[in-house]
Amino acid sequence: ITIGYRGSYTIGREAQADAKFRRVARITVCGKTALAKEVFGETLNESRDPDRPPERYTARYYLKFNFLEQAFDRLSEAGFRMAACSSTGTCAFAPEQGGPADDKIWTSYTEYVFCRD
Repeated sequence: ITIGYRGSYTIGREAQADAKFRRVARITVCGKTALAKEVFGETLNESRDPDRPPERYTARYYLKFNFLEQAFDRLSEAGFRMAACSSTGTCAFAPEQGGPADDKIWTSYTEYVFCRD
């Protein structure tokens, strides 16, 4: 099972300590349908792929909560361990969004891969 999320934050001049972080908007789930349902149960939102057969894979599910720790706890309780993670990031200046000229908006996408023996 792969867990993914997008995040963003703003850092002012010279990486000041007052960085503004946005909460995780949506945690996506990629994996075999039956396995995702086993781990996440009623907290799995299947609205984007409602008729997926249990033996098939999907990358269209997401969780009804937005706390990564809660997703990790459920995976751990089901016998999964983290096997890998990956993150990418991009940066853009923010003046067009009405921010100070020196502010930069960083966006990232992070994935965590879990497996069970």
